[in-house]
Amino acid sequence: MSELNDLCALIRANTPLIAIETPDEVRVTDLFRHALMHVWRPLYRWSITEGMRRIDIDGEQPIADLPPDSSAVLRAIKDADQRGIYLLFDFHPYIGYASHQRLMRDIAQRRDSQPHVLVLVGPKVEVPAELEHIVARFSLRLPDEAALRKMVREEMAGYAREHGGRRVEFDALAKDALIRNLRGLSLAEARRIARHLIYDDGLISSEDLPRLATLKFELLNRSGHLHFEYDTARFADVAGAARLKRWIEQRRAVFVDDRAPPGLDPPKGVLLLGVQGCGKSLAAKAVAGGFGVPLARLDFGTLYDKYHGETEKNLRDALASVEQLAPCVLWMDEIEKGLADAGSSDGGVSRRVLGYLLTWMAERKSRVFLVATANQVDHLPAELLRKGRFDEIFFVDLPSPEVRAEVFRIHLGKRGLDPSRFPIDRLAAASHGFSGAEIEQAIVSATYAAHAARTPLDGTHLLEELSSTRPLSVLMAEKVEALRAWASTRTVPAD
Repeated sequence: MSELNDLCALIRANTPLIAIETPDEVRVTDLFRHALMHVWRPLYRWSITEGMRRIDIDGEQPIADLPPDSSAVLRAIKDADQRGIYLLFDFHPYIGYASHQRLMRDIAQRRDSQPHVLVLVGPKVEVPAELEHIVARFSLRLPDEAALRKMVREEMAGYAREHGGRRVEFDALAKDALIRNLRGLSLAEARRIARHLIYDDGLISSEDLPRLATLKFELLNRSGHLHFEYDTARFADVAGAARLKRWIEQRRAVFVDDRAPPGLDPPKGVLLLGVQGCGKSLAAKAVAGGFGVPLARLDFGTLYDKYHGETEKNLRDALASVEQLAPCVLWMDEIEKGLADAGSSDGGVSRRVLGYLLTWMAERKSRVFLVATANQVDHLPAELLRKGRFDEIFFVDLPSPEVRAEVFRIHLGKRGLDPSRFPIDRLAAASHGFSGAEIEQAIVSATYAAHAARTPLDGTHLLEELSSTRPLSVLMAEKVEALRAWASTRTVPAD
């Protein structure tokens, strides 16, 4: 109701020019039609194809003898002897003409004109600088849960009508999850997705949720700076990380459920530091799997643009899109590469990007859980590590013997091999200092060696491959040890 009240206040104030950016023309028309019940004014809508039409509570009537010409409609509005409200659909391309701007300024200044209210409506409304000082921008509020629930009921009823009375079968929990995940979309966008899922098979089940996340992401990712991770890992796919798994499990219900206990803020994010190849990226994917929400990855490399202000705009657009995807997990991989140059000789772009990101992290209200991963902690800005930016900073260390054994079991099992046929304890001992990624690569190399020798893969092949490999902890021993020493007193072990 506050949306309608705000609009009525603008009309009562005789606001000369209102701009509404939305593709949902039907909703705009309905909103102004409802406004007629509170503020009586003649209401008209114009488009280049239909010309001028009078709108009332019951319907529309075309205005005869008025051609669908942009200059003709402005002159007709200026000459009208009764003040009115004029919805001008897709009119903004025509206001670049000097004569049109002059007419609109005359109408706004009431120069031989009634106090009309002109409303520019379109997906993107760009107003010339000459008119910017008189325009008031009005944003349609996104539908709340009640509106979405009503819309889903309407689509279910529509399906029944079109299929001979056959009702839509649904699981109550899946239906609630569907409605919750449609939050952040306009009513038209939400209806499009709900209709797609309902009409596909005539039922609403938990199997629809991954498809819903995909459709929602494709709809929102207009900037192209986000990447949707379709296959989020399960925590069972992550060896070790027991402390991180327990931390996520404790916060899952609060993050997913909008009705959290009073005073208990939803979790905001974690920073995963660690040695390269130890599973930070896999853990980030598993966080989304643990929460049961979509995962979007932000690629910092695509944000940077040579034109002034475009990089910051790209970041704003990407974060705005991911907020509409909420509840979700936002993964910023190797975040130090995007922020390491903050304050250097790039014209201050990195510093402004960092400033906006920090502000967003502190002030966002949406349920977007941020997972940032980094390898080189000395390249991270101090502002990012300050307490409160992240809920916790976890360190993913080189795996212990028990975790290395689990890594072998997982990767052998993924390749259809029975781990019990391999000397897992010997392999875990022989892989001291290996990361999870290096263990996986050793299995891959040993598999090739066995294939070349035309023999089944066995423990001997794996032990030979491990003995001939020098892990990163040996090649870069000084840097790895320095990182582990730094993290020992400053971070929380993930395992």
